[in-house]
Amino acid sequence: MKLKILAMNHKITPPARRRRSILIFLLLISFSFVFSQTRKIDFVEYNLSNGLHVILHQDNSTPIVAITVTYHVGSKNEEPDRTGFAHFFEHLMFEGSEYIGRGEFDKISENAGGQNNASTSFDQTFYYQILPSNQLELGLWMESERMLHLKIDSIGVETQRKVVKEERKQRLDNQPYGTLQEEIFKHAYKVHPYRWTPIGSAQYIDKATLNEFIDFYKHYYVPQNVVLSIAGDINISQAKKEIEKYFGDIPKGSYEIKRPNTVEPPLGGEVSDTVYDNIQLPLVVHAYRIPAQGTPDYYALEMLNTILAQGQSSRLYKSLVDKQQKAVFAGSLNYSLEDPGLFIVYAVANVGISPNDLENAMQKELNRVKDTLITKEEYQKLQNQTENDFVTSNSTDLGIASSLANYYMFFHNTNLINTEINKYMLVTREDIKRVADKYLIKDNRVVLYYLPKKASGTK
Repeated sequence: MKLKILAMNHKITPPARRRRSILIFLLLISFSFVFSQTRKIDFVEYNLSNGLHVILHQDNSTPIVAITVTYHVGSKNEEPDRTGFAHFFEHLMFEGSEYIGRGEFDKISENAGGQNNASTSFDQTFYYQILPSNQLELGLWMESERMLHLKIDSIGVETQRKVVKEERKQRLDNQPYGTLQEEIFKHAYKVHPYRWTPIGSAQYIDKATLNEFIDFYKHYYVPQNVVLSIAGDINISQAKKEIEKYFGDIPKGSYEIKRPNTVEPPLGGEVSDTVYDNIQLPLVVHAYRIPAQGTPDYYALEMLNTILAQGQSSRLYKSLVDKQQKAVFAGSLNYSLEDPGLFIVYAVANVGISPNDLENAMQKELNRVKDTLITKEEYQKLQNQTENDFVTSNSTDLGIASSLANYYMFFHNTNLINTEINKYMLVTREDIKRVADKYLIKDNRVVLYYLPKKASGTK
């Protein structure tokens, strides 16, 4: 049987590995693509017969290769009573496979001179390996092992159940302002699955069964739901052969991929609330509903965010922190997502400053960008910053590989890696004022006050 032969190949003939100094390897990474993107990023893309989408970018300037595997599944694909499932599964992917021992995945990568990691978002789960280029085949073997032969058993599930709950405790429950993201999204969404965040709830993590994880794997961790993107010191022709060898016979999934189609209704007026936390200084946050990434207003909102919050010369920081000294920190975040997301503005109050006073100062800065065009000097600086950020995001093998995958997965236009900057450069000063007027309004926002627990009268 063909699949059986593939399985034996996975076990018997993994590529040879040579130990490399991780220190030397990391130094090589630091020199990779140190100059600006002055040329078009070439790539080759195609589909395997099982639906796996492959994108390859060849650059032989340094002996490094980045392998990224992006699964189009995130927390928004979960059920309301199984939140945290996608993130939990990210952890399971490091448990081992039929031919990779439990806990050996990281060791194999590190012994080959590489590094690897993963992340889960609302919309996707992302895995990467950075390896010396002579270890490309090893990385492909390892990733195909996880896609074909992942070990999902009670030992792994119970181990990771403890790990994930501890991670939540350390990153959210026991951190000042740790639940901020959760509070923002549950107040901003009522029907869309963005109303819960990728970290999930401990109670649902406890309830999930082994069979549910197996079903999740069969449903979403299948070739037609994956982008394999590789950038770096490769030979395109040889890479294609190795990809076919390790991924070509992985069966296409039999489930129809579930894509949430819930449309969140308008907020219908300001939503405000107070959260009491183990903190010393109050925090004020405004979260405004915005369109999905890639829509026409998205680019103007991105540039508005840069004006308000990029660096200590940004408007919010200069006004609230430097001049008025009403905040110890202030910023904004354009939380762009596959479906409509949030534009978040926040500030942490200085000692003795009331939340109301801080919020009024925040609002004045927002009103200023709504009422008056940014200056021509600010606009020129903004364009320079935007172009620099765009180039920097594609200045490493990993940055290029992940950008290529995202452009295909979310926009079905991989060449945006070369052309999207033009969409930013077409944004005018008038566009920035227009989106601020349109979206940064009271009826379209959530306002949260994070206050010290002592302010509530409880211990």
